Amino acid sequence: MSLKNKSTLKKLLEFADNRKYFIIFSIFFSALSSILSFLPFIFIWFIIKDILSVFPDITKATETIKYGWLAMGSSVISVLLYFTSLILSHLAAFRVEKNIRKFSMHKIITLPIGYFKQNPSGKLRKIIDDNASLTHTFLAHQLPDISGLAVMPFAIITILFIFDWKLGIVCLFPLMISFLFLKEMIGGNRQMFMENYMNSLETMNSSAVEYIRGIPVVKVFQQTVFSFKNFYNSIKNYKKYASNFALSCRIPLIKYTLSINLPSMLLMPFGLIILLNTNNYKSALLDLIFYMLFVPVCTVMMNKIMHLSESVMSAREALNRVENILEEKNINFSEKNITIENFSIKFNNITFKYPNAKEPVLKNINLEIPEGKVIALVGPSGGGKSTLANLIPRFWDIDQGSITIDNINIKDIPEKQLMDNIAFVFQNSKLFKTSLFENIKMGNPKATKKDVLKAANLAQCDDILQKMPHGLETVIGTKGVYLSGGEQQRIALARAILKDSPIIILDEATAFADPENEYQIQKAFESLIENKTVLIIAHRLSSIKNVDKIFVIKNGRIEESGNHNELLLNDKLYSKMWDEYKSSISWKVGKENINV
Repeated sequence: MSLKNKSTLKKLLEFADNRKYFIIFSIFFSALSSILSFLPFIFIWFIIKDILSVFPDITKATETIKYGWLAMGSSVISVLLYFTSLILSHLAAFRVEKNIRKFSMHKIITLPIGYFKQNPSGKLRKIIDDNASLTHTFLAHQLPDISGLAVMPFAIITILFIFDWKLGIVCLFPLMISFLFLKEMIGGNRQMFMENYMNSLETMNSSAVEYIRGIPVVKVFQQTVFSFKNFYNSIKNYKKYASNFALSCRIPLIKYTLSINLPSMLLMPFGLIILLNTNNYKSALLDLIFYMLFVPVCTVMMNKIMHLSESVMSAREALNRVENILEEKNINFSEKNITIENFSIKFNNITFKYPNAKEPVLKNINLEIPEGKVIALVGPSGGGKSTLANLIPRFWDIDQGSITIDNINIKDIPEKQLMDNIAFVFQNSKLFKTSLFENIKMGNPKATKKDVLKAANLAQCDDILQKMPHGLETVIGTKGVYLSGGEQQRIALARAILKDSPIIILDEATAFADPENEYQIQKAFESLIENKTVLIIAHRLSSIKNVDKIFVIKNGRIEESGNHNELLLNDKLYSKMWDEYKSSISWKVGKENINV
């Protein structure tokens, strides 16, 4: 679905699919209802005219009842038409809201995993869920009013000049001035403000989710909200846009309010002047009464325009944000079957830059991971180690060069086949709030309970299962059943062992493990990586001393490579890192370090 360069209404019609005609008929009925809503004022004018023509003997007013019925009938028909318009708009709005969520979710599951690293869950929830609700409100309630307002100015101008053009000018001139002040308040760069406003709202929403997840850390270290600078800054940023917009509207709103109420104040003095200078005072008085009754309708119309204009901006921006998701570029996978006999991996002159980044994070990378060998990536934070690993399963697509498995470009390997051949263990493994059995079985949905138990045993999870109230069937995250970071990693390792993929990627897998868990995780590694092609990203250098080859990555480039002993002899970056690592683990608190 392509929404580029389409108006807000056309975008809504796209999402409404076979209910788009409901929107069209809703607009038509609302416009017709708005026209009919003026008829009671005209019929009331005829009633007053009929009464004044025979005054004081009002029993001779023979047309009063007829015009009364016409006034009531036109009002009832106007209400029914508006009610029908709302029914149709609501039916269409529910379909649009459903399709926005459906199309967005269908699109999201096709996007590369790297997309979710740049767009956290809080932000995506805000874009999809909240914006879908916002477009529902706009379409169900506000679009019918807008269609009615589209015809009201023409009807109002016509009616204002039918009875007395002089009083019509008195009413119309302030209305025209109020339009200018309204444009000052809602025009100009207000759409840009709405974009910045919604950006700040999404950022605050995402930061709030991050903050809530980190509350245990905040409590442990007795910190406040200010310890989460991103959250605090996002609140300040949101406050800035909201308050600046409110303050920028202050003076225009005052001028608009004065001008929109000016006709009511001008009618009486101008009406008295006309009455004092006419011979047909009954007709002049009748016209003055009509305008005094009709002018409040004009005020209501202008106030609706003011409020609805903001709704249009919000709906337009909401659809633009959904459009950004739907227009996000997919990663295309091959559909032809490939036979992979050798699981060696080669990076051939790789260059990669993140979307919207100015500089590449990886530059001219060339390295090889032979089949059955264990390769480690080390280096300073932000050097590109994790990025390099994420390119193998195509979490992102490279800008230049190629990545091959068995000399086959990974772009030519079907998605399922590529993912089946790679197992991951990240530094922050995600477990679902379901049983340990189901969490491990996700590595291989066809596995039996015996297979799962074997994988758990190889991942050194026996002690975890023994302390759980229902063993393997224990549901984590409920009734006080929680796992430590190291225990979660061991369950994730069991999942990877069960998957039994020929390629293993370990990204800081022991980062959050205490010494006891790290020892068990290292033992689990032995079962996981046996006869596999393995890429390890490590910050604890002791865990990679015995790997086949180490690549040192810094600023997106390979600084040096070799095994542990060779790199120490080079006396370069790795040697310095090793010295710092030994110094950090040998540091102890002595009496001389303690001040009482």
